[in-house]
Amino acid sequence: MSEPTLRAESIGGQFGDFRAVDNLSLSVTSNNIHSLIGPNGAGKTTLFNALTGVSIPTSGRILFGGVDVTRMPIHKRVSIGMGRSFQITAIFPALSVADNVRVAVQGLCRPERWVFWRGARRSEIDGEVDSLIAQVGLASHATSRAGDLSHAAQRALEIAMALASKPKLVFLDEPLAGMSIDDVHKTKDLIVSLRDRMAVVLIEHNMSVVLDISDRVTVLAQGRKIAEGAPSDVRSDPVVREAYLGSTA
Repeated sequence: MSEPTLRAESIGGQFGDFRAVDNLSLSVTSNNIHSLIGPNGAGKTTLFNALTGVSIPTSGRILFGGVDVTRMPIHKRVSIGMGRSFQITAIFPALSVADNVRVAVQGLCRPERWVFWRGARRSEIDGEVDSLIAQVGLASHATSRAGDLSHAAQRALEIAMALASKPKLVFLDEPLAGMSIDDVHKTKDLIVSLRDRMAVVLIEHNMSVVLDISDRVTVLAQGRKIAEGAPSDVRSDPVVREAYLGSTA
């Protein structure tokens, strides 16, 4: 079998005496949507932060493409193919949609490409910006102020910024939170479209979407993995139903 895109081995996340993540292992395959679910306080965000470099796990190791990235800083993880969106939208509200994406594209350019006024370089960057905006359905809003966009459009913009690094793996933290039904469907389709080009790791509380689009689901409770498998297996697991949905589910 080929090496998984991401492999986390025996990850621990401890804050004083509190163990938020306890000896948790995870494997993410390319061109798959892998969702992390669990009740509040299950350890999802602590695990997410360890996997993406926001924090360093207190134990275990993380391999990305066979490279040990356990202690690698965020910017270096981005340079080798990791992208991430956040639970709280991280955009520049005063800039236009195009300029938000341009900042992301230029921030990932090699130093020699930081020459803004040369036609060829600028054209190359503008082409990348236009392509990313179109991919997330925001082409008609390219000149709009990002802060004036709907919540769903801002989430789509953040995904476009995460895609600027051409990641092999993108982490999405509750991308559907606060969306209307129509916006949920649009963003769901966008997430599914990413699977052809990369692996996706998703934290999401909308269970109908998670169970519909995921290839694999990992269920956490009290910092531990209690189940993992295909959505159909997780849906019918009595331990999951009691831990996540309640004993009367």
